[in-house]
Amino acid sequence: MKIEINEYLLKLFHLVKELGDIDFFLGEAKLSKTEFRILWEVANEQRDGHDIISSELARRVGITRSAVSQIVAKLEKNGIVKRASAPFDRKIAYVRLTDEAAETFERQARKANDFAERVLAEFGKERLDALLAESKAFSDACYKVAGHPRGEEQ
Repeated sequence: MKIEINEYLLKLFHLVKELGDIDFFLGEAKLSKTEFRILWEVANEQRDGHDIISSELARRVGITRSAVSQIVAKLEKNGIVKRASAPFDRKIAYVRLTDEAAETFERQARKANDFAERVLAEFGKERLDALLAESKAFSDACYKVAGHPRGEEQ
């Protein structure tokens, strides 16, 4: 039986969607993937002793500044983040996790890491390394054939 190339692409898209639907926080996080990604960026900056502004969040997450502003406003209303003015320019607002949200985020991140470690133990490090290498090679081939410039490495 010959498989057409479009069937391969459909299988790949389906696999990516299935993986994207996995709840790594086991039902505890009530956040969209974009909200989580924004919080992840904020938490990493805070952990390193830095602040981050909305325009940088937009660049890193790949959404508009307007979308970041709407999401940050929602998260702020829910007590998850707070905005703080920069001491040298009150027009600049840093986005920071509230103390309670930082604790919750760290706890949930530990659960996600535990989940990933269990998956790694089940699947195997060598197999995962090979899968990732082949996935990168496939992605590179897609970009090359499509003639698109390669985006930033994740």
